[in-house]
Amino acid sequence: MSYLAERREEEKERRRAEMVDAAEELYAEVGWDDVTMERVAKMARLSRALIYVYFRDKNDLLHAITERSLLELRERFVAAAAAHPLGLDQVQAIGRAYVLFQQEKPYRFDACSRFHAHQAAGQPAEDACAAAGDAVMTEIVKALLQGQADGSIRKDIGNPAQVCVMLWAFTHGLIQIGINKSQEIARQGVEVPQLMEGSFVMLRYMLAANPRS
Repeated sequence: MSYLAERREEEKERRRAEMVDAAEELYAEVGWDDVTMERVAKMARLSRALIYVYFRDKNDLLHAITERSLLELRERFVAAAAAHPLGLDQVQAIGRAYVLFQQEKPYRFDACSRFHAHQAAGQPAEDACAAAGDAVMTEIVKALLQGQADGSIRKDIGNPAQVCVMLWAFTHGLIQIGINKSQEIARQGVEVPQLMEGSFVMLRYMLAANPRS
């Protein structure tokens, strides 16, 4: 690639990133339903027509945000696992990292949720998002396999990929309850932080080769 072609490609990527930055800023401020291509263009100080050169529509823009979100989530999982030598501790740390991800970046968590909802509705997955999502799940599977190898996780839990999906579904559901049902569960005498911590303790007990560990 020539120097000029390389510079043009860098400029193209920089401008695309600016558009995604603007969309994310709006997402965080007003929620995705109120984000429009026109508002993104205004936030990025670019023409609306130029936005459509880079993104087919609003859904295409959401895919770009989702890919970023999933890449960040994987980085958080990698860092969480790296802080612990035992696989059981890694799995628990990954679960806590997922909760913290939602608390610190709720709009990115929402983007991931919308992406998965679109897949459940039968819409085709965007390749980059699907690959990023697979990479996230791989980190959980790696922690499970590490735990089985080091003896901290039971060897009879079944297919690690299936257990990974179960853990993701369990934790995702807890987060959604914390977001949408906090007042309802509070009437039952249950606060969200205690619900989360108790759930992780229960999961640890279920996975542990030695439940007292």
